[in-house]
Amino acid sequence: MMTALAATKAYATAQKALAVDPGGAGAEAMSPGGGFGDILKSAMTDAMKASKNAETQMANQVQGKAQLIDVVTAVSSAEQSLSTVMAIRDQVISAYQEIMRMPI
Repeated sequence: MMTALAATKAYATAQKALAVDPGGAGAEAMSPGGGFGDILKSAMTDAMKASKNAETQMANQVQGKAQLIDVVTAVSSAEQSLSTVMAIRDQVISAYQEIMRMPI
């Protein structure tokens, strides 16, 4: 189920990926070749990087090379990224289902 907080996080991530400022000058900031696919690719890449960073921090902490707070921060960041990707996925599925219900 999509919550308002998850939708807000997904929107903020999409804005960050497109380098859009909240002031409303988004059309000028978008790249000419950018699109929805680029946003999805960016979100997936960020989620993968956050997950790999969390795994690295966990391994370093087991070896005694990292502080516990670093591990917790990395895991929290990975969880946030995964939550954003899942929120985007849920919205895409919802939009697809809505389109499929439209009469031709």
